[in-house]
Amino acid sequence: MGHRTIRNSGLNVIAAAAALVIPAQAQAWGFYAHNVTAEIALENVKPETRVKIAKLLRAAPQLGTPGCALRTLGDASTWPDCLRGESWRWGYTFAWHYQTEPVTQDYDVRKNCSGGNCVSAQIERNQRILADEGLPDNVRLEALAFLVHFIGDIHMPLHSGDFEDRGGNDRVTDYGIVPSLNLHWIWDGPLAERAITSAQPSLVRRYSETERAELGGGDAAVWGRESWEIAKGFVYPEAFDCEPCEGALPKETALTQDDIERAIPISQRRVTQAGIRMAEYLDAAFAPGPLPEPQRN
Repeated sequence: MGHRTIRNSGLNVIAAAAALVIPAQAQAWGFYAHNVTAEIALENVKPETRVKIAKLLRAAPQLGTPGCALRTLGDASTWPDCLRGESWRWGYTFAWHYQTEPVTQDYDVRKNCSGGNCVSAQIERNQRILADEGLPDNVRLEALAFLVHFIGDIHMPLHSGDFEDRGGNDRVTDYGIVPSLNLHWIWDGPLAERAITSAQPSLVRRYSETERAELGGGDAAVWGRESWEIAKGFVYPEAFDCEPCEGALPKETALTQDDIERAIPISQRRVTQAGIRMAEYLDAAFAPGPLPEPQRN
Protein backbone atom coordinates (compact mmCIF):
# COMPACT_ATOMS: atom_id res chain seq x y z
CA MET A 1 0.00 0.00 0.00
CA GLY A 2 1.24 3.49 -0.79
CA HIS A 3 1.58 6.31 1.74
CA ARG A 4 -1.65 8.27 2.26
CA THR A 5 -1.35 12.03 1.93
CA ILE A 6 -3.32 14.95 3.33
CA ARG A 7 -6.49 15.76 1.41
CA ASN A 8 -7.94 19.20 0.79
CA SER A 9 -11.57 19.77 1.81
CA GLY A 10 -13.91 22.70 1.54
CA LEU A 11 -13.99 25.07 4.49
CA ASN A 12 -17.63 24.35 5.23
CA VAL A 13 -17.01 20.61 5.38
CA ILE A 14 -13.96 21.13 7.58
CA ALA A 15 -15.82 23.33 10.02
CA ALA A 16 -18.78 20.99 10.29
CA ALA A 17 -16.67 17.88 10.73
CA ALA A 18 -14.32 19.51 13.21
CA ALA A 19 -17.25 20.53 15.35
CA LEU A 20 -18.24 16.88 15.59
CA VAL A 21 -14.88 15.42 16.57
CA ILE A 22 -12.84 18.11 18.35
CA PRO A 23 -13.75 18.55 22.02
CA ALA A 24 -13.98 22.04 23.49
CA GLN A 25 -11.23 21.25 25.99
CA ALA A 26 -8.16 19.61 24.48
CA GLN A 27 -6.46 17.73 27.30
CA ALA A 28 -4.07 14.77 27.46
CA TRP A 29 -6.04 11.64 26.55
CA GLY A 30 -8.98 13.98 26.21
CA PHE A 31 -11.09 15.52 28.95
CA TYR A 32 -13.85 13.05 28.11
CA ALA A 33 -11.71 9.90 28.13
CA HIS A 34 -10.09 10.78 31.46
CA ASN A 35 -13.51 11.32 33.01
CA VAL A 36 -14.71 7.96 31.73
CA THR A 37 -11.72 6.14 33.26
CA ALA A 38 -12.61 7.74 36.60
CA GLU A 39 -16.27 6.74 36.22
CA ILE A 40 -15.26 3.15 35.47
CA ALA A 41 -13.03 3.16 38.56
CA LEU A 42 -15.82 4.46 40.81
CA GLU A 43 -18.14 1.72 39.58
CA ASN A 44 -15.56 -0.91 40.50
CA VAL A 45 -13.93 0.23 43.75
CA LYS A 46 -15.01 -1.11 47.11
CA PRO A 47 -17.78 0.90 48.85
CA GLU A 48 -15.40 1.91 51.63
CA THR A 49 -12.93 3.25 49.05
CA ARG A 50 -15.67 5.40 47.53
CA VAL A 51 -16.44 6.87 50.96
CA LYS A 52 -12.76 7.65 51.63
CA ILE A 53 -12.39 9.34 48.24
CA ALA A 54 -15.37 11.59 48.98
CA LYS A 55 -13.89 12.53 52.36
CA LEU A 56 -10.51 13.36 50.87
CA LEU A 57 -12.05 15.58 48.19
CA ARG A 58 -13.20 17.95 50.93
CA ALA A 59 -9.58 19.11 51.24
CA ALA A 60 -9.65 20.65 47.74
CA PRO A 61 -9.70 24.31 48.93
CA GLN A 62 -6.36 23.71 50.67
CA LEU A 63 -4.64 23.08 47.32
CA GLY A 64 -5.06 26.68 46.23
CA THR A 65 -6.24 25.91 42.68
CA PRO A 66 -9.65 27.62 42.49
CA GLY A 67 -9.52 27.73 38.68
CA CYS A 68 -9.20 23.93 38.51
CA ALA A 69 -12.22 22.09 39.88
CA LEU A 70 -11.59 19.22 42.26
CA ARG A 71 -14.98 18.20 43.61
CA THR A 72 -15.24 14.67 42.15
CA LEU A 73 -12.97 11.86 41.02
CA GLY A 74 -13.80 12.92 37.46
CA ASP A 75 -12.44 16.38 38.28
CA ALA A 76 -9.34 14.76 39.76
CA SER A 77 -8.76 12.84 36.53
CA THR A 78 -8.28 16.10 34.59
CA TRP A 79 -6.93 18.37 37.36
CA PRO A 80 -3.24 17.78 36.47
CA ASP A 81 -3.87 19.02 32.91
CA CYS A 82 -5.68 22.11 34.20
CA LEU A 83 -2.48 23.01 36.08
CA ARG A 84 -0.75 23.73 32.76
CA GLY A 85 -2.27 27.20 32.98
CA GLU A 86 0.11 27.94 35.88
CA SER A 87 3.45 26.68 34.63
CA TRP A 88 5.33 28.98 37.03
CA ARG A 89 3.91 26.91 39.90
CA TRP A 90 3.37 23.46 38.43
CA GLY A 91 5.85 23.24 35.55
CA TYR A 92 7.96 20.66 37.38
CA THR A 93 5.07 18.18 37.01
CA PHE A 94 4.66 18.43 33.25
CA ALA A 95 7.23 15.72 32.43
CA TRP A 96 5.32 13.30 34.66
CA HIS A 97 2.57 12.72 32.06
CA TYR A 98 4.54 10.52 29.65
CA GLN A 99 7.56 8.29 29.14
CA THR A 100 7.94 7.92 25.41
CA GLU A 101 10.37 5.27 24.23
CA PRO A 102 11.32 4.91 20.54
CA VAL A 103 9.41 2.07 18.89
CA THR A 104 12.54 1.33 16.85
CA GLN A 105 14.48 0.33 19.99
CA ASP A 106 13.96 -2.14 22.81
CA TYR A 107 11.64 -0.95 25.58
CA ASP A 108 13.33 -0.04 28.87
CA VAL A 109 11.19 1.32 31.71
CA ARG A 110 14.26 2.93 33.29
CA LYS A 111 15.01 5.15 30.29
CA ASN A 112 13.74 8.72 30.05
CA CYS A 113 12.93 8.78 33.75
CA SER A 114 15.76 10.69 35.40
CA GLY A 115 14.91 11.49 39.01
CA GLY A 116 11.53 9.80 38.71
CA ASN A 117 10.29 12.42 36.25
CA CYS A 118 8.12 10.14 34.14
CA VAL A 119 4.64 8.67 34.23
CA SER A 120 5.51 5.16 35.44
CA ALA A 121 7.53 6.40 38.42
CA GLN A 122 4.91 8.98 39.36
CA ILE A 123 2.10 6.42 39.38
CA GLU A 124 3.93 4.36 41.97
CA ARG A 125 5.08 7.42 43.95
CA ASN A 126 1.65 9.00 44.15
CA GLN A 127 -0.04 5.76 45.15
CA ARG A 128 2.35 5.52 48.10
CA ILE A 129 1.66 9.12 49.11
CA LEU A 130 -2.08 8.52 48.88
CA ALA A 131 -1.78 5.41 51.05
CA ASP A 132 0.09 7.23 53.83
CA GLU A 133 -2.62 8.17 56.34
CA GLY A 134 -0.05 10.10 58.38
CA LEU A 135 0.14 12.80 55.69
CA PRO A 136 -2.22 15.81 55.57
CA ASP A 137 -5.39 15.38 53.52
CA ASN A 138 -4.40 18.04 51.00
CA VAL A 139 -1.12 16.22 50.27
CA ARG A 140 -2.95 12.94 49.81
CA LEU A 141 -5.63 14.58 47.64
CA GLU A 142 -2.98 16.02 45.32
CA ALA A 143 -1.53 12.51 45.05
CA LEU A 144 -5.00 11.10 44.31
CA ALA A 145 -5.45 13.49 41.41
CA PHE A 146 -2.03 12.79 39.94
CA LEU A 147 -2.52 9.04 40.38
CA VAL A 148 -5.85 8.77 38.55
CA HIS A 149 -4.71 11.09 35.77
CA PHE A 150 -1.42 9.29 35.17
CA ILE A 151 -3.04 5.86 35.13
CA GLY A 152 -5.12 7.22 32.27
CA ASP A 153 -2.11 8.71 30.51
CA ILE A 154 0.02 5.57 30.62
CA HIS A 155 -2.73 3.57 28.92
CA MET A 156 -2.75 5.88 25.88
CA PRO A 157 -0.24 4.26 23.49
CA LEU A 158 1.45 7.46 22.36
CA HIS A 159 2.37 8.44 25.91
CA SER A 160 4.73 5.44 25.86
CA GLY A 161 5.83 4.84 22.25
CA ASP A 162 6.92 7.25 19.55
CA PHE A 163 8.97 7.62 16.39
CA GLU A 164 11.11 10.66 17.25
CA ASP A 165 7.98 12.83 16.89
CA ARG A 166 6.99 13.70 20.47
CA GLY A 167 4.51 10.87 20.72
CA GLY A 168 2.96 11.61 17.34
CA ASN A 169 2.48 15.32 18.00
CA ASP A 170 4.71 16.17 15.05
CA ARG A 171 2.80 13.99 12.54
CA VAL A 172 0.12 16.00 10.74
CA THR A 173 -2.72 13.54 10.27
CA ASP A 174 -6.16 13.60 8.68
CA TYR A 175 -8.91 11.94 10.69
CA GLY A 176 -11.44 10.76 8.13
CA ILE A 177 -12.67 13.93 6.40
CA VAL A 178 -11.13 16.19 9.07
CA PRO A 179 -7.70 17.40 7.93
CA SER A 180 -4.58 18.58 9.70
CA LEU A 181 -4.89 17.25 13.22
CA ASN A 182 -1.95 15.30 14.59
CA LEU A 183 -1.54 11.62 15.36
CA HIS A 184 -1.24 12.10 19.11
CA TRP A 185 -4.31 14.28 19.41
CA ILE A 186 -6.39 11.87 17.32
CA TRP A 187 -5.69 9.05 19.78
CA ASP A 188 -6.19 11.44 22.71
CA GLY A 189 -9.44 12.98 21.55
CA PRO A 190 -11.73 12.04 18.66
CA LEU A 191 -10.72 8.38 18.42
CA ALA A 192 -11.07 7.82 22.17
CA GLU A 193 -14.42 9.62 22.22
CA ARG A 194 -15.77 7.58 19.32
CA ALA A 195 -14.55 4.37 20.95
CA ILE A 196 -16.27 5.23 24.23
CA THR A 197 -19.58 6.42 22.81
CA SER A 198 -19.90 3.48 20.39
CA ALA A 199 -19.18 0.79 22.99
CA GLN A 200 -21.92 -1.79 23.59
CA PRO A 201 -22.44 -2.36 26.44
CA SER A 202 -21.32 0.92 27.97
CA LEU A 203 -17.76 0.98 29.24
CA VAL A 204 -18.98 2.61 32.47
CA ARG A 205 -20.45 -0.26 34.49
CA ARG A 206 -19.68 -2.73 37.22
CA TYR A 207 -17.49 -5.45 35.72
CA SER A 208 -17.68 -9.08 36.73
CA GLU A 209 -14.91 -10.72 38.71
CA THR A 210 -13.89 -12.63 35.58
CA GLU A 211 -13.76 -9.44 33.51
CA ARG A 212 -11.73 -7.62 36.15
CA ALA A 213 -9.26 -10.49 36.30
CA GLU A 214 -8.84 -10.40 32.52
CA LEU A 215 -8.58 -6.62 32.18
CA GLY A 216 -6.79 -5.69 35.39
CA GLY A 217 -3.51 -6.50 37.07
CA GLY A 218 0.04 -5.44 36.44
CA ASP A 219 1.86 -2.30 37.45
CA ALA A 220 2.98 0.90 35.76
CA ALA A 221 5.98 -0.78 34.13
CA VAL A 222 3.73 -3.43 32.60
CA TRP A 223 1.14 -0.89 31.45
CA GLY A 224 3.78 1.29 29.83
CA ARG A 225 5.20 -1.66 27.93
CA GLU A 226 1.70 -2.62 26.73
CA SER A 227 1.16 0.90 25.37
CA TRP A 228 4.59 0.93 23.75
CA GLU A 229 3.84 -2.39 22.05
CA ILE A 230 0.54 -1.02 20.70
CA ALA A 231 2.31 2.06 19.35
CA LYS A 232 4.95 -0.14 17.71
CA GLY A 233 2.68 -2.91 16.44
CA PHE A 234 -0.45 -0.98 15.51
CA VAL A 235 -0.48 2.83 15.72
CA TYR A 236 2.48 3.60 13.46
CA PRO A 237 2.04 0.65 11.05
CA GLU A 238 -1.62 1.56 10.60
CA ALA A 239 -0.93 5.25 10.06
CA PHE A 240 2.03 4.82 7.70
CA ASP A 241 1.53 1.42 6.03
CA CYS A 242 4.84 0.09 7.30
CA GLU A 243 5.58 -3.16 9.11
CA PRO A 244 7.99 -2.85 10.73
CA CYS A 245 8.33 0.94 10.64
CA GLU A 246 11.94 1.90 10.00
CA GLY A 247 13.89 4.83 8.59
CA ALA A 248 12.31 8.23 8.05
CA LEU A 249 8.52 8.49 8.09
CA PRO A 250 6.56 11.22 6.29
CA LYS A 251 5.49 14.19 8.36
CA GLU A 252 1.93 13.93 7.01
CA THR A 253 -0.50 11.04 6.70
CA ALA A 254 -4.20 10.20 6.99
CA LEU A 255 -6.38 7.71 8.80
CA THR A 256 -9.16 6.31 6.64
CA GLN A 257 -12.50 5.17 8.03
CA ASP A 258 -11.25 1.59 7.84
CA ASP A 259 -8.18 2.55 9.87
CA ILE A 260 -10.40 4.22 12.47
CA GLU A 261 -12.72 1.20 12.71
CA ARG A 262 -9.76 -1.10 13.35
CA ALA A 263 -8.46 1.24 16.07
CA ILE A 264 -11.74 1.52 18.00
CA PRO A 265 -11.58 -1.83 19.88
CA ILE A 266 -7.98 -1.14 20.88
CA SER A 267 -8.93 2.27 22.26
CA GLN A 268 -11.96 0.79 24.05
CA ARG A 269 -9.81 -1.82 25.72
CA ARG A 270 -7.21 0.70 26.90
CA VAL A 271 -9.84 3.00 28.39
CA THR A 272 -11.45 0.05 30.17
CA GLN A 273 -8.15 -1.30 31.44
CA ALA A 274 -7.24 2.13 32.78
CA GLY A 275 -10.48 2.31 34.76
CA ILE A 276 -10.28 -1.23 36.15
CA ARG A 277 -6.63 -0.86 37.13
CA MET A 278 -7.33 2.54 38.64
CA ALA A 279 -9.94 0.89 40.86
CA GLU A 280 -7.39 -1.72 41.95
CA TYR A 281 -4.77 0.91 42.80
CA LEU A 282 -7.30 3.01 44.71
CA ASP A 283 -8.56 0.04 46.72
CA ALA A 284 -4.96 -0.85 47.60
CA ALA A 285 -4.10 2.72 48.58
CA PHE A 286 -7.15 3.15 50.83
CA ALA A 287 -6.88 -0.28 52.44
CA PRO A 288 -5.84 -0.24 56.12
CA GLY A 289 -2.11 -0.35 56.73
CA PRO A 290 0.86 0.61 54.58
CA LEU A 291 1.44 -0.55 51.05
CA PRO A 292 3.97 -3.37 50.63
CA GLU A 293 7.49 -2.15 50.12
CA PRO A 294 8.35 -1.85 46.41
CA GLN A 295 10.50 -4.58 44.93
CA ARG A 296 14.07 -3.59 44.14
CA ASN A 297 15.55 -4.96 40.94
